[in-house]
Amino acid sequence: MKTEFTDHQLENPAIARSNEILRNCVHCGFCTATCPTYQVLGDELDSPRGRIYLIKDMLENDRQPVARTVKHIDRCLSCLACMTTCPSGVHYMHLVDHAREYIEERYKRPLGDRALRWLLAKILPYPMRFRVALLGAKIGRPFARLMPDARLRAMLEMAPKQVPPVSRNDDPQSFAPQAPHKMRVALMTGCAQKALNTDINDATIRLLTRLGCEVVVAEGAGCCGALTHHMGKSSQSHAAAASNIRAWTHEMDGDGLDAVVINTSGCGTTVKDYGHMLRDTPLAGDATRVSNIAMDISEVLMKLDLPEGASKGLKVAYHAACSLQHGQQIKTFPKDLLKRVGFEVVEPADSHLCCGSAGTYNLMQPAISKQLKARKLRTIEAQTPDVIAAGNIGCMMQIASGTDIPMVHTVELLDWATGGPKPPALQGQ
Repeated sequence: MKTEFTDHQLENPAIARSNEILRNCVHCGFCTATCPTYQVLGDELDSPRGRIYLIKDMLENDRQPVARTVKHIDRCLSCLACMTTCPSGVHYMHLVDHAREYIEERYKRPLGDRALRWLLAKILPYPMRFRVALLGAKIGRPFARLMPDARLRAMLEMAPKQVPPVSRNDDPQSFAPQAPHKMRVALMTGCAQKALNTDINDATIRLLTRLGCEVVVAEGAGCCGALTHHMGKSSQSHAAAASNIRAWTHEMDGDGLDAVVINTSGCGTTVKDYGHMLRDTPLAGDATRVSNIAMDISEVLMKLDLPEGASKGLKVAYHAACSLQHGQQIKTFPKDLLKRVGFEVVEPADSHLCCGSAGTYNLMQPAISKQLKARKLRTIEAQTPDVIAAGNIGCMMQIASGTDIPMVHTVELLDWATGGPKPPALQGQ
């Protein structure tokens, strides 16, 4: 794609990076075939190619963002299926992230939008605030239909019926290996996940220590910054990233780390991009160091001697989170691990398509999100599984809200198969 940025514009590193990305695009349109919003809405401007044109026009002409452009950028899931499909290597993620930051700095949203985005940014990344909000949503859930704003209804409807008690395993500490020592790893305990489902981190710690890992929960680590990053709120997302980088490099420079283990794939995609996010800051070097050892839990488990298991007589529908299969290009590891310990694994049709969760997307774009969820549920339920497994808490909440089939994290099944307790979602089966 031909671009015409001025030399002065290209002195801005963000513009220079976007220019590089835009020039790789050859207008082929392959991305439209795998873009969920284009399939649902049928509008060229709701495809990656269409959004690329809008972003190019906005950035190249140094335009104030207009409502039409903002609408189509906001509708993007950041599922990154387009990056998997693109034959030209267009790094759409960095481009759309830049566009969102540009819009956040220059566009004044309607009051309701500003209030909602402020609320989400002030609550979701903070586990205790989120817990309080979930308890409030639980009380308000019976009145969801009375809410005039579909986004507020979506928030109430997505709230779990039960908020789990705080797990002390999420406190800063170290867990000794229960087998001959193989690795020392830091576990990212996250933010929203600690409020929504404490079983995931508990199962991860049990599994890793059983396989010979010392597991460290580092002092000062918290939210990865993804939620605010995808809203274009760079100062908040960079502050969260900086806290994690300092916490983990302290461990790296102390007793050392072989990996930063992440069991929420949306966080993993962001942490692996810290080197790019903070490339123009004093933390650039340490950010790259952290990104270089960040691993999804499935990547770490593939390096360990996970024992083979006999057939469990359980059919598992594996849902591939977009942030794992597209953002991190991890496609087979979770399925390979589940099969290794004895589960029958099936995958729904069109597994490359998003379930509609996408961080806060299901709260800010509920109508589109519900269409994507309905399609995903149809393809999953067509496999008649006994249980659904995924590697991302957002996908788990989205899918579980529309089906009676038990929903678990992949690591919960692996923990159970290797000596841990039965996942709570499967109790009674």
